[in-house]
Amino acid sequence: MIILIGLGNPGEKYKNTRHNVGFMAIDAFAKQNNLADFELQKKSNALISKNEDVVLVKPQTFMNESGKSVKQILSNTNSSNLVVIHDDIDLPIGKIKIVKERGSAGHKGVESIINNIGNDGLIRFRIGIASPHKTEAIKVVLENFSAGEQKILDETIQKVVSALDMYIKDGLDKTMNEYNK
Repeated sequence: MIILIGLGNPGEKYKNTRHNVGFMAIDAFAKQNNLADFELQKKSNALISKNEDVVLVKPQTFMNESGKSVKQILSNTNSSNLVVIHDDIDLPIGKIKIVKERGSAGHKGVESIINNIGNDGLIRFRIGIASPHKTEAIKVVLENFSAGEQKILDETIQKVVSALDMYIKDGLDKTMNEYNK
């Protein structure tokens, strides 16, 4: 079983912000693969959708506390095959990068996960959200995308969904070779 964790912040206020591209990618993956509706799992404080092969997770903690939810999810399963999908301010919009066992690079959600479960074997799909307008990270991650950026993001989300499908079918190496260009 593979656990795909999309990072974001809960609530309508944050729904379309740059910090929520992890949620957006998980939602698109669920829709494209006809997975069940997300249901709140109170014990792990996360929205969960699953089938026999894949579990999709959207932690309902705020970004900086994502690791608490992820730790609880992992305590309820025997799977060590975990992928985290999240925004990355160091990548331009339209770019994705797949990494394994890398540091958080200052991403507070990833840092929380690493602090709670470690980094051994941790695979991450990083989605570029860089804004040319602001340099202060907190302002960038909480802003919405412009219309032009949204068009690029929509295409990027579809690329992430295709990369996740490839990862599930063909493994990490082939997926990294295909999408880390």
